[in-house]
Amino acid sequence: MSPKNSPPEKGGKKAKLQASASATGISSSPVPAPAIKADEVDNCNGPIYLVAKPLTPAESRRQQINYNVALFMITLLSFLTRFYLLNHPDQVVFDEVHFGKFASYYLQRTYFFDVHPPFGKLLFALVGWLVGYDGAFLFENIGDGYTQNKVPYLAYRALPALLGSLTVPIVFLTMKHSGYSLAACLVSTALVLFDNGHITQTRFILLDATLIFSMSCALYSYVKFVRYRNCSFSRKWWKWLLLTGLSLACTISTKYVGVFTFFTIGLAVSIDLWNLLDIDNGLSLKKFAEHFFARAFALIAMPFMIYLFFFQVHFWVLNRSGPGDDFMSPEFQETLGDNELALLAKPINYYDTIAIKHKDTGAYLHSHLDRYPLRYDDGRISSQGQQVTGYPHKDANNNWVILPAVGFPENDMFGHPVNGGDIVQLFHPVTGTYLLTHDVASPYYPTNQEFTTVNQDDASGPRHNDTLFEIRLNNGKKEQFRTKGGLFKLIHYPTKVAMWTHSKPLPDWGYKQQEVNGNKNTQQVSNTWLVDEIVDLKDDRVKVEKKKVKRLPFMKKWLELQIAMFRHNNALTSSHPYSSLPPEWPFMLRGVSFWTQNDSRSQIYLVGNPLGWWFATSCLAVLSGVFVADQLTRRRRYYVLAENVRTRLYNSAGFFLLAWAAHYFPFYIMGRQLFLHHYLPAHLASALVAGALLDFFYGNPGIFPVAYQVPTPAPKKAAGKNGQAVESTVQLQAPPTMYPPSSLISYAISGVIVGLIFGVYWFFKPFTYGDPGLSVPQVVMRKWMNFDLHFAK
Repeated sequence: MSPKNSPPEKGGKKAKLQASASATGISSSPVPAPAIKADEVDNCNGPIYLVAKPLTPAESRRQQINYNVALFMITLLSFLTRFYLLNHPDQVVFDEVHFGKFASYYLQRTYFFDVHPPFGKLLFALVGWLVGYDGAFLFENIGDGYTQNKVPYLAYRALPALLGSLTVPIVFLTMKHSGYSLAACLVSTALVLFDNGHITQTRFILLDATLIFSMSCALYSYVKFVRYRNCSFSRKWWKWLLLTGLSLACTISTKYVGVFTFFTIGLAVSIDLWNLLDIDNGLSLKKFAEHFFARAFALIAMPFMIYLFFFQVHFWVLNRSGPGDDFMSPEFQETLGDNELALLAKPINYYDTIAIKHKDTGAYLHSHLDRYPLRYDDGRISSQGQQVTGYPHKDANNNWVILPAVGFPENDMFGHPVNGGDIVQLFHPVTGTYLLTHDVASPYYPTNQEFTTVNQDDASGPRHNDTLFEIRLNNGKKEQFRTKGGLFKLIHYPTKVAMWTHSKPLPDWGYKQQEVNGNKNTQQVSNTWLVDEIVDLKDDRVKVEKKKVKRLPFMKKWLELQIAMFRHNNALTSSHPYSSLPPEWPFMLRGVSFWTQNDSRSQIYLVGNPLGWWFATSCLAVLSGVFVADQLTRRRRYYVLAENVRTRLYNSAGFFLLAWAAHYFPFYIMGRQLFLHHYLPAHLASALVAGALLDFFYGNPGIFPVAYQVPTPAPKKAAGKNGQAVESTVQLQAPPTMYPPSSLISYAISGVIVGLIFGVYWFFKPFTYGDPGLSVPQVVMRKWMNFDLHFAK
């Protein structure tokens, strides 16, 4: 997070520089340096790092070389661990069935539906297009072969492997530019570099590599922006602020959990703005407004426009009818070329025999001679009327004749169109009865009304009103009712309930078909039905007329897709043999089976580095304990922590802890299917916390990049002859080392930790790369806690 106090921006350059030095709340001994004129001082020359003993220029250069060598080595190792055996297996692995398929749909330009935003999938499609692939392979099943189907799977996998490889040096640079020692940087980096879970998840055609890379770039860019925060509106200040916004845009455009990264950065920025608002910082309201709107543009408006741009590309590429059509409205579908709505939609007239289909479940409105039982299992009594159900297959009992509420003359019965808003009756020709609902509880929902049918005498006599229904088109228009394209709700005219069905099957007395009932919540989206066909159509409407593809405003298409994505994402509640819950993730109690091959006894199993995960989780607990202890002792005026140490602990380690919490705790309120890989962004944040905490225990000085090099102290101008001010000189600090030194003890401790993490990575390596195959005893040796492994036969 940002420092507690921000420098004032009025009162002249000298006042700014003095305040910038005092903003840290820490005193440091200035080192004499060549004198320069006050108005030649550039307060954006270099960073202030508050060190106990500045290093000599030679020591500083040597230390910078150490960082650069370490960065080169960890980048090399990152590429080796991610690209090793990338061609194995040459078969579809785990969720490659989804994201590889989506790339093929992009290449074929056929519309599909997915709950994730398009950015990550568009990148895979771009790779396929660059290598000249036509998208013929649709990744139907796990285990399907790539080689025999001539799929450029190595090119596809190289993209996440590249992004996963680059994530590791980004972690290192984040720690480095946060002012941590090389020993601490190496531990944080090793927790990600040698983590089997991160490696596995970033070697296949999956979205997580793009998500985690974008998230890590957002954290890194914000850390860099904080370093330039006292050079407001300078070129580098804008550069890192805009890069933070770009990274946030890519994060949320890959998966919606990217909003957690928005929350992390947003909270830190909010605290920064709150401090800037403090009148003691000397900012005018105009200047504060400039800060506010700069951040609002770079971190909200710009990312949102980029986010919309990716959807615009998504709609532009997918211009043909495809498997995702059914998730969208008829108006949306008619914007796609070769869509069946444009080819097959027919206007509906009164006295047509139609088949009505529920949009969500695909069940037809159905009735048969069997009746509801007298009593249900819970003791409630039914009307014992004729059953009305949802049936998934075509059948004569799905046919209904649509009739006007008031009949037409016999010599003018046919050819009258049905329009939205009309009041109609539905006649069931097989049983000779009329659809009806009344104030009797349905089988499964005591608050909903039962649907049944009545005979002709009742329908035209005492119960006529109960057989009346309104055709309410979803678009709210009074246009002509059509097959395929006319999504509608059937609203009971007297009681105003909507006809609804759901997937839970009825008991044996209902032949396991779906219950149909009257839903009092008429606005519920799942009340939607459509007319699938007009049965035995014989008039001029049989002719197929070629219709033009319609256009729909971008924002209307985008909003409809957003609603559908959120709705279906929340509906992913079915059980899965490898799903897990958030309390299990920090301790890595359960993994995910990606691929198995019995012949070679090989398997790929998503499992993190157990030692690394437990170590990082322990550091989270310890840091939280340190914060609690500090707050409690300060209540009693015991100031245990030096102010510079406390500043870095709260502003830097606290920021990393916030990132972990923001990427972890929201999953507790999600009802959808969850897996271990959902914890990987939080795990990366926990690795940053671990390095920060180690530096705290190493006893390194409190070094946090809070400002840029400024003159300290800045003397007042002296008065010359005739009372005129004369130029005075100020002294700059000698260039300190940019990063704290690492002691031999800290290197030794970090070396042991990194060595142990590498050893555990190597032990679990057969699960990460699917090679070599393991015997059953070897698999049992690697069984971590209670997670389930597939034992290859």
